[in-house]
Amino acid sequence: MSPAPRTPPARGSLLPVVASPRRPRRSRASRWRAGVLIAVHLLIALHVAHWLLAGETMTPLEPSEAMELGRSGVINAGAVFFLAAIGATALVGRFFCGWGCHLVALQDLCRFLLERVGIRPKPLRSRLLALVPLAAFFYMFLWPLTYRLLAGLGPPALTKHFTTADFYATFPGPGVAIATFVVCGFLCVYLLGAKGFCTYACPYGAIFGVADRVAPLRIRVTDACQGCGHCTAVCTSNVRVHEEVRTYGAVVDAGCMKCLDCVSVCPNDALYLGWGKPAVATRPRAARALHRCLPWREELVLALAFTATFFAFRGLYGLFPFLYSLGLAACLAYGALIGYRLATAPHVAARRLSLKRDGRLSPAGRGGVALLALAALAWAHAAGVQSQRAWGLGLERTLPAAAAQSALSPAELARARAAAGRLARALDWGVLPQPDLAPPLVRLGGRLAAGGELPAAERAFAAALAAGGPTAALLHDLGLARARQGDLAAAERLFREALALDPRALPARENLAGLLAMAGRFAEAAAEFRRAVEANPQDAQSRLLLARALAGAGRPAEARAEAEAALGLDPGSAEARELLDALPKPSGL
Repeated sequence: MSPAPRTPPARGSLLPVVASPRRPRRSRASRWRAGVLIAVHLLIALHVAHWLLAGETMTPLEPSEAMELGRSGVINAGAVFFLAAIGATALVGRFFCGWGCHLVALQDLCRFLLERVGIRPKPLRSRLLALVPLAAFFYMFLWPLTYRLLAGLGPPALTKHFTTADFYATFPGPGVAIATFVVCGFLCVYLLGAKGFCTYACPYGAIFGVADRVAPLRIRVTDACQGCGHCTAVCTSNVRVHEEVRTYGAVVDAGCMKCLDCVSVCPNDALYLGWGKPAVATRPRAARALHRCLPWREELVLALAFTATFFAFRGLYGLFPFLYSLGLAACLAYGALIGYRLATAPHVAARRLSLKRDGRLSPAGRGGVALLALAALAWAHAAGVQSQRAWGLGLERTLPAAAAQSALSPAELARARAAAGRLARALDWGVLPQPDLAPPLVRLGGRLAAGGELPAAERAFAAALAAGGPTAALLHDLGLARARQGDLAAAERLFREALALDPRALPARENLAGLLAMAGRFAEAAAEFRRAVEANPQDAQSRLLLARALAGAGRPAEARAEAEAALGLDPGSAEARELLDALPKPSGL
C-alpha cells in the first residue's frame, strides 16, 4: 500500500491501452508472500510436533473441520478459524487465500516449476465449472443442517471440542497426499491454469469469493494508469486486472486473492490497495470488454464429464476423498472437452500443442487420444464398481430395521439377496480391497441366515471376508452360517480361526463350546466355557453353560459350584435352579 495519496481518474473516463515495450519487472510482493506461506507451513509443522510430543493438541486449524458444526453441532478450532477467516475476508478482501492457504502454495510452486521448464499455464474460462465450488460449499457446510431441518430433527445442540489426541483422524494418508500434489497441483495448474483448483474445485474459495464482494479494501487505480497490461501478465489468479481497473476503477473480480503482484510491477505506480466502495456497490464507468466464451455445447460437455467423473471416482476404494475427487473431475472434464474437439473439429490445439490439423491427427494428437482412451477405461471401471456399490447399498437401505431380522418377507429376502450380490460384484470387479463393504455384507448375511437363505448368507459372509480381511467377527458369523447348514466341522474350524485372531471373542468361544457339547465332547466344551468365564467372570450365562458342560463331562461337584455361582449372579435364573435340582446333592446334605 503506497503512503502517497492517489487521485482516481474522473468518472466516465476511458484509460488508454498503451502497449509497453518493456517486460514486467519482478514482483517484490511475491517474495514476501512466499516467505509468509513458508512461515504458515512451519506453523503447521510446529502444530504437528506439539501433538507428537504432548500426545494431545488443539484440533486442526483446517476449514473442513467446520463440517462438524452443521452435522453435529461441534464447535472446534477449525470452525472458529473458518468463520473468522470469512469475517476478515468480508472486511479486507480475499487475503487468506493468497497469503495463508497451503493449496495455493502448492499451486504456486507447481506453476513456478512449470514456468522454469518453459510451460506457462493458460487459464480455462468456463461458466458452468465455475459453479462447482459453490455447490461443493453447500454440500459440505450447509446441506447437513438443511437435511436435519427438512427431516424435522431441528438444529443440533452446540458442543465444544478444542483438543484432540488423534490429530490425523480426518486427514488422508501419504499416498493420497502425493496424489493430491500431482492432481490438485500440477494437473490442475497445467490444464486449468494457475489457481485452477481454486477456480473450479475449492469450496472454501467459493465462500471467500462471496465475502470478498462486500469488502471495502481492494486494489484500486489512479489516472496514472496507461493500460500497459503488466498487471494482468503477472496475475496468478487469472484476473484481467487492466480491464477491471479500466472498467470499474478497482479490481472487483472475486477471484482476486490480493497477492499484490500487480501493485508491485505497475511501471507507473498507478495501482494501490485502498478503501472505498465494495465490489457489490461498484458500477462500471466504461464499456465492459467482451470476452470470447466457450460455446454452450462445450460447456455442457465439461459439465456432464465433470459430473460423471466425480461420481465415478469419489470414495472409490476409500482412496478418493471429496476435495481430491473435485480436482480430478475438473482435470478429466478438460480431457473430455479435448476429446470432443478432436471428434468434431478439423483443427485442435491444446496447451501450445497441435493435436489435429486439416482433419488429421498429429503425433501429439495420437498420444493424446491414447491417454484419453486410458482415462475412459479407468472411468468405465470406476463407474462399474461404484454403480454396483450404490445399487447394493441402496437395496440394503430399503430393508426393515435389523431388529426385525426374522420377519423378512419373501420380497425383502429377494432384495437382500440382490443387495449382497451387487456388493459382491463390486468386490469382484474392483482391483483393490473395499473394507467399507464388509459391514453391510455382514448385516445382509445375518438377515439372509435368519430368513433361512443359508447359501446366500454364506456367500455374503465370504464376500465380507474378502472385503475386510479375516476378522474375528466375520469368521464367527461365517461359522454360524456353516453351523445352520449342518456343516459342523467347518463351523468348528471357523470358530477356532476367530479365536486365534482374537482370544477375547466371547461369542466365538461360546458357540465353539456349544458345538463341542452337541458332539458329546463335554471335556473340551468345559475347557472352552472355562476360558469364557475367566474372560467374563460376572456373566451368569457363561457360568451356567460351563455348569452344563461339567455335568455332561461327569464332574457334578464342579458343575454344582458353577451353577450356584450363576444363581448368585442372577437369582431369578430358572435354568440355574433346574440344573441344581437335577444334580446329585453333596453327601451329608
